Amino acid sequence: MDHVRQIKVPATYLRGGTSKGVFFRLQDLPARCQQPGEARDKFLLRVIGSPDPYGKQIDGMGGATSSTSKTVILSKSARAEHDVDYLFGQVSIDTGFVDWSGNCGNLSAAVGAFAISNGLVDPARIPHHGICTVRIWQANISKTIIGHVPMSNGEVQETGDFELDGVTFPAAEIQLEFIDPADEGEGDGGGTMFPTGNLIDDLEVPGVGTFRATLINAGIPTVFVVAKDLGYTGTELQDAINSDSAALAKFETIRAYGALRMGLIKDVAEASKRQHTPKIAFVAPPADYLASSGKAVPAGEIDLLVRALSMGKLHHAMMGTAAVAIGTAAAIPGTLVSEAAGGEAHSQVRFGHPSGTLRVGAQASHHDGAWTVTKAIMSRSARVLMEGYVRVPGDAF
Repeated sequence: MDHVRQIKVPATYLRGGTSKGVFFRLQDLPARCQQPGEARDKFLLRVIGSPDPYGKQIDGMGGATSSTSKTVILSKSARAEHDVDYLFGQVSIDTGFVDWSGNCGNLSAAVGAFAISNGLVDPARIPHHGICTVRIWQANISKTIIGHVPMSNGEVQETGDFELDGVTFPAAEIQLEFIDPADEGEGDGGGTMFPTGNLIDDLEVPGVGTFRATLINAGIPTVFVVAKDLGYTGTELQDAINSDSAALAKFETIRAYGALRMGLIKDVAEASKRQHTPKIAFVAPPADYLASSGKAVPAGEIDLLVRALSMGKLHHAMMGTAAVAIGTAAAIPGTLVSEAAGGEAHSQVRFGHPSGTLRVGAQASHHDGAWTVTKAIMSRSARVLMEGYVRVPGDAF
């Protein structure tokens, strides 16, 4: 009986922030996958193990969650003042598509380290000891990210004592700067941080209700709503939401109508093929709660509570790009985020999420009736988990 041989492709499996994914150099991909299109998407789907009707991704590298069903393609940048081009693909778990509509802020932390170790950064720019500044072009959203990667003895330093809630073990700290993070957007709302022109909208969701919402394009397009308007406290952990199919359906419907109002889609039916963006999150004032690890989070140590959904499920911690949106909205008085944080403009906030807390800062200013944000800053960590080759059947793409 004839059979198709597997091919092997150089790849690295990395954790970045509270996510992990399979990283490739563009030049290492099969020739027909080096250009965007069906072949590339099919290849990445097979690498991750999707579509999987069982929802487990057993026959691939994915981990059956939105945080672990991710791929990254990197190449040397031809852009002035940039070292590496970074393309992120969010792979659907149970359906056959790759969403290229946004960035992954968590995996952004691993981009600089991978680029240094894989010959994508000019050796003359890499210090033997100290911090290597990697200038990253985020190709999904056409934005610049600056990664500050620690170096030791000429190699990326991965171990350290920086602790990140949602990650079990400490590692070396990597600071990220998201430059001009307001998303260029698409459709009628493109090019503005607040696509409707309002800091707070009344978002009408047929069959569900009308909700106060802050619709913002920063880091990643995000729909912020108020926890109590949905019957929540903002202290919920994953099981409280993800075990409730009616709640998940409600959130997805609100997200879809938020996407429509933001001009990201032309019909709500398109939202099912655009799961990565926008995100939906709900906010609340500070309150005591127990994180998923059992760690106590006192209200006095945080500025607000935020819970966010990714790919239809409550996230176990916080997406990095959503953290940028949180920091940006907190810096602008009059948004639901700043309202939950006490109503003032915050140059930085510490917010509570299901796994603990995270601090993020943003520099915002108001000119000629419009808000701008020059950059958002936060710290993450990254670590190589495995490197070598991934294998896929030769006829998979």
